[in-house]
Amino acid sequence: MRIWILPIVAALLVLYGCGQETVGQQGGGAGADVQPAPEPGDEAPDVSTLDGKIIVMIVAHRDFRDEELFEPKSIFEKAGAKVTVASSSLDPAKGMLGATVTPDILLADVEATDCDAVVFVGGSGAKEYWDNRTAQMIARQAFESGSVVGAICIAPVILANAGLLDGRKATVWASDAGRLRAQGAEYTGRDVEADGRIITANGPEAAEKFGLAVASALAG
Repeated sequence: MRIWILPIVAALLVLYGCGQETVGQQGGGAGADVQPAPEPGDEAPDVSTLDGKIIVMIVAHRDFRDEELFEPKSIFEKAGAKVTVASSSLDPAKGMLGATVTPDILLADVEATDCDAVVFVGGSGAKEYWDNRTAQMIARQAFESGSVVGAICIAPVILANAGLLDGRKATVWASDAGRLRAQGAEYTGRDVEADGRIITANGPEAAEKFGLAVASALAG
């Protein structure tokens, strides 16, 4: 009797969570012939016209998510925008993956009405701003003055707690969807969601698409 042994190859996939260490997968179940609806950022918009635009990106002093800062920041700067990084300290801020950035200004010194866009970067450290009155005031003032307001990963909770997502479509890191719903948001679960001048995204894998969506809103 011939015995055949079928080789088994084990693969280890390491996932870095946006707001927590353990990441749960969400299954789709759609058939191969079903095409997903396009999401904001899929269309490769023209973002080459951001000259003169001022964008403030707000990061946690510890454990911001590296991609969510640097990928959108690169998109904005290549399109000609001026990007200012703000945080709760002027000491170098450290990302979850080890990158560092030296903030340009303190959170308290952000002049929201002078910005064309305010972007809240995610990562587990973004919880620092969930209930921060200054962060919430910046978000509200930016929106009320006609600016684009963006948040990615768990940072959309800041916008929800600031009262900006009530009745609006939004997305967030899946574990915090309930926090958005509790503040009246319509959670969509998309990678990137655009509702007028409010752009939200659900995590580091959507960082590039998020940056393009914010840039497109500014260019438009």
